[in-house]
Amino acid sequence: MSASEFDYSAPAELFGGGKWNGRPAAITYKRFDAAAQAIQYAVEQLSGAGARVCVLEVNEERFDHRGIRELYDRSEYPLARTSASDGDPV
Repeated sequence: MSASEFDYSAPAELFGGGKWNGRPAAITYKRFDAAAQAIQYAVEQLSGAGARVCVLEVNEERFDHRGIRELYDRSEYPLARTSASDGDPV
């Protein structure tokens, strides 16, 4: 997928589930009006363990924690990033 193909303004769903290191995931389901908001939430608000079990769905395409981080790090990402998220793995 090229950067021009991803629509940061499209509605998005963030799914979590299962367990990470024996603990329940931080979220099970959350809907966002824009993918950029979902990406920001996953990277900046969830703990490392919670973020690693998340799956982002936008326009019937799914992204794991690595894909979410890639979308967040792109120059096309439209929202301001917090300095606390710099370098943190999702």
